[in-house]
Amino acid sequence: MLQRQNSEEMSILEFTTASDLQCNKMPHTDEKPYTCKVCSKGFLFASHLERHQRSHTGEKPYKCEVCSKGFQHTNALTCHMRIHTGEKPYACIVCGKRFSLAASMQRHLMLHTGERPYRCDLCPKGFILSSQLARHQRTHTGELPFHCKRCSKGFSKASELQRHVMTHTGEKPYKCDICSKEFLDIFHFQVHNRVHTGEQPYKCDVCLKSFSHSQSLKDHQRIHTGEKPYACEVCLKGFTKSSNLRSHQMIHTDQKPYTCDVCSKGFSAPAHRKRHQMVHTGEKPFKCEMCSKAFPKLYNLQSHQRTHTGEKPYICDVCSKGFSHSNSLKNHQMLHTGEKPYMCEVCSKGFTQAFNLYSHRMTHADEKPYKCDLCSKGFTQAIGLQQHQMTHTGERPYKCGVCSKEFIRANQLVRHQKTHTN
Repeated sequence: MLQRQNSEEMSILEFTTASDLQCNKMPHTDEKPYTCKVCSKGFLFASHLERHQRSHTGEKPYKCEVCSKGFQHTNALTCHMRIHTGEKPYACIVCGKRFSLAASMQRHLMLHTGERPYRCDLCPKGFILSSQLARHQRTHTGELPFHCKRCSKGFSKASELQRHVMTHTGEKPYKCDICSKEFLDIFHFQVHNRVHTGEQPYKCDVCLKSFSHSQSLKDHQRIHTGEKPYACEVCLKGFTKSSNLRSHQMIHTDQKPYTCDVCSKGFSAPAHRKRHQMVHTGEKPFKCEMCSKAFPKLYNLQSHQRTHTGEKPYICDVCSKGFSHSNSLKNHQMLHTGEKPYMCEVCSKGFTQAFNLYSHRMTHADEKPYKCDLCSKGFTQAIGLQQHQMTHTGERPYKCGVCSKEFIRANQLVRHQKTHTN
């Protein structure tokens, strides 16, 4: 098509046809002869216009042979295939972490350098990508440019709209090969896979605790900094997570919109309902390798394992007492502050935990919804029923490492161990 002629004075490109010469001139003249009829965007080549038009038509001619997902471009299909093959050809030169996309690796490198070149004019927040800044600015303007054609609901991100559309179609294109759980998007699919692999790539610089998700690390770091950016407008209580604030606000309104299909019990958050439903199904997928005790959540298992290891990473700033769980530390700190944010409407008794208030309310109603199948004894809390059932089965899951004595409850074991340590 073309030949390069070199000399000491100049380097000249020679073309065999006039059309080739014309195409080469276009980048220098800014000429874009191929125009999109929908949005009037111009392109140098007809192939580029053809590829662009798929963004308007929604055509996805390149199909994945594994999951049948469609893509508009061949390079998008190539990148997608790495999800199935596990290929991660791009490695971070600092920490060695591998990525399936070069752009992902470049963004990751900025975490090491701290570089955030795109700054918001309205707040001090900085971003690695210009697209992240553009999305963030919508939180100030309230702009929702992406609308669902079915229900007209607006979204600030195209990805949020795509996930929302799947709630109408029921489509969940990402399926876990191990447990067959399905997901709307690749991000949640990748995070879920870490449940099976145990991968926790995000590590806290202070206590070296690892997390499977970057947001979990950010939330955890607020334990060390004491930052609580989400404050309740009613009682001014602060929270490290926005989700915790939303759940807390329902305490003031007594709103419990999430109802159990089996017993009609109401909950302020869908996660609380999901945990409760395991009481009916008996599902406990996470097992302790030391005592074989099972738990409904990975988080519960990790907390339980500290009863064996004795690890207490959460330290009180006032008295230096250590705790194995962050919530235990928060509840303990209220002993120093005297704070009791949860008040009974009947007798005005105060509590440090919402759970204790809920249990206390049942003393007024005399309600005991958790019944033993063997002796019909009732309990106000599910944990009370579980511990009672061990009196029938003889199960004692907490064993002393010194004298092998066994206990029904973890706190009984902790008290017993003090007899050895004096």
